[in-house]
Amino acid sequence: MPLRAILALILMLAALPQAHATAEHQYKKGEYAIIQGGRAPNGKLSVAAHAGGEAGREGFRLYLMAEPSHRRLMTLDNVDDDNILDTAPDAFHAAWSADARTVVVSFRSERHIVTLNLYAVDGARARLLKGPELFRDVTGRSIDIKTDGDMRTSVPALTWQSPRRFHLTEYRVFVLDDLALADKLGVFGKATKREGGGNTIQFSAEADGEILPDGSVRMGKPVPGRFEELE
Repeated sequence: MPLRAILALILMLAALPQAHATAEHQYKKGEYAIIQGGRAPNGKLSVAAHAGGEAGREGFRLYLMAEPSHRRLMTLDNVDDDNILDTAPDAFHAAWSADARTVVVSFRSERHIVTLNLYAVDGARARLLKGPELFRDVTGRSIDIKTDGDMRTSVPALTWQSPRRFHLTEYRVFVLDDLALADKLGVFGKATKREGGGNTIQFSAEADGEILPDGSVRMGKPVPGRFEELE
């Protein structure tokens, strides 16, 4: 999905009343609901969600499915009830490469934090790849979304250009007392003074990438991305 479309989606979901701040779904017994974009281009595979409980939180998992029999093949790594915010299948998004050999799955881990997983698909198996991270490429460090409360928004978005090549955009927002991060980011950052003190620092970058035959990801040189006008 384009960056602006994902931003609009997470802002819409985050604007829900606090009691219903998540998109939930009560899965029926044996229901494996295909997520948005979950059907592979070759019609032989899909990505589907299943869980138990009224809010769909008990044992939530995403599965690689065989189609058209809709038979479960395996569980996808790094998606479970510990790192998801929503449970409705429409809140999860898949983007398959044209040859159905790779799929990227994105979902909210927190209200404004999107996780992006990249999988190499070989027949009935899906292997989680070490995905690209432009913030790490620019700064030399990664952010733990569970422990770093300074990062308020993180939205990566991947668009396929060919079966092995893609374009990645990455947008983040931090709230910090000083401007050290903005100074480090240079042209990849934009700082805005906050009412009452502190600073909002945006990070925005984009780059082309390629998945190599061994499953590793090679990224091109990042360039500054688009910044949002913050109120």
